Amino acid sequence: MRDPRIDKLADLLVDYSVKVQPKQKVLIHGELGSEPLISACFKKCLQAGAYPFAVPYIADWVESTLRYGSPEQYAEVYRPFKEMYETYDARIRILGELNTKELSQFDPAKVSQFFGVNGDALKIVLEREAKGEMKWVAALFPTLAYAQDANMSLAEYEDFVYDACLPDMDDPVGYWKNVQKRQDKAIAWLKGKKQVHVTAPGTDLTLSIAGRPFINCCCQVNVPDGEIFTSPVENSANGYVNFTYPTMYEGFEVTNVRLEFKDGKAVKATADKNEAYLNAKLDIDAGARYLGEFAIGTNERINKFTGQILFDEKIGGSFHLALGHGYPESKTENKDSAIHWDMICDLRNNGEITVDGELFYKNGKFMIDF
Repeated sequence: MRDPRIDKLADLLVDYSVKVQPKQKVLIHGELGSEPLISACFKKCLQAGAYPFAVPYIADWVESTLRYGSPEQYAEVYRPFKEMYETYDARIRILGELNTKELSQFDPAKVSQFFGVNGDALKIVLEREAKGEMKWVAALFPTLAYAQDANMSLAEYEDFVYDACLPDMDDPVGYWKNVQKRQDKAIAWLKGKKQVHVTAPGTDLTLSIAGRPFINCCCQVNVPDGEIFTSPVENSANGYVNFTYPTMYEGFEVTNVRLEFKDGKAVKATADKNEAYLNAKLDIDAGARYLGEFAIGTNERINKFTGQILFDEKIGGSFHLALGHGYPESKTENKDSAIHWDMICDLRNNGEITVDGELFYKNGKFMIDF
């Protein structure tokens, strides 16, 4: 029997997140494991009068490209997506990996080359979104691979995913609109503020948000959601951060990451596992050691680490930083880096954020009057 929550999630993605309109061209794509949700979104788009095109990747698409293709072929293999990013009205990206570790067998430099092509194409999406020319959303369909990474059974992980995305099954849109209203109040309080100071065990970091707007994330671009973010002033970060959780990037797990910043730049980066990979990525271009994002996670339905960044960066009571390129809507000047690497720090145990000297966040809770 088909899980009715799949159709509920498709409704949220098509009608609320992307707001598909008649005659719009909509790209729906993702790994083979996401086929049930791709299919549901395809049907919803047709019912809305749109022109959807569904692309479920073959199971070994990236692995085969890396094993048998040459770097000269990568751009051509990816070109159809680039052309759709340039011309389609909407994009629905569904994560559905069947093996999250398949790329760890390859030379990291080769993996980076391939994903660099992908990253260049995705910049088109971000630029068109900022101009109001395209809407897009990323979501996840629960697979056994993700459940294993989260140390859950598949049934348990399915419940976790749908609870995070659809906390109110009767009115998911109403729920996320209420989240938007609450987060609007935090963003209003932050407007015009300049200096942020974050402290936690192993963390003492200052950065400037002067002139940088915070963005309200409430299932318009990511599902699930629950965060507010901005792009820090590029030369402003000073201090150090010890990230609580392992971080995955391009199939490589990096654990116990510690970064030290001076005048915006991560001048030192250490890790217990894959430290060489970490530093190789941070040396990939001039913007990779600078911050593109500072964010606070607010989704209290996500209360534990699962190894999937789409969920983990929204952990209620956490903050995260992204090294590399930021987003146009938050007025970043770090636009050209090939990476955007999110790393998460838990603030629920003796963590604080002060803004212009005033306590804003403590032990995972907002301290301002809503």
